[in-house]
Amino acid sequence: MTAPKDLRRADFTVLRTLPTRWSDDDTYGHVNNVVHYLLFDTAVNGWLIEASGVDIRQLPAIGLVVETSCQYFAELRFPEVVTAGIALEKLGTSSVVYGLALFGAGESPAAAGRFVHVYTDRETRRPVPVPPEIRRALAQL
Repeated sequence: MTAPKDLRRADFTVLRTLPTRWSDDDTYGHVNNVVHYLLFDTAVNGWLIEASGVDIRQLPAIGLVVETSCQYFAELRFPEVVTAGIALEKLGTSSVVYGLALFGAGESPAAAGRFVHVYTDRETRRPVPVPPEIRRALAQL
C-alpha cells in the first residue's frame, strides 16, 4: 500500500479539478485546513452526481459523512487550481470509504485523506443498502 505522501495522480481513477477562491486563504496566506474537507466533499459529491446520472439529493437514501481525515503535506494557495483524486477503498453493504488526495501544481499531494459515507433512509436516518445508482457509479472506481 502506498504511503499517503507518496500518492500520485496516476494512483486515482477519477481526477476532478476544483478552483480555489480568494476567501479560501487564511491569515497565514494558505488555504485553510477546513477548506480541504470542503474540497473533498465537493469532489466526491460532484463526481457521484455526474457518474450516477441522478441528482443524489433526490434519492430515498442519502449518504451521510460519518468519518473524515486529512494529512497535510504542502500548502495550497489562491488562485491555485486543485486536482482532487478519488479512489474507492472499501464498499460495504451500507457504507463507502473513499481514498482522496488534493494536488496543487506539483505531482506530490498537498493533502491526502479519507471520507466515509453511510447510506441512510432519508426519513428515519437508519442505515440502508448503498443505492443501486451509487453502486453502478462506484464500479468505475
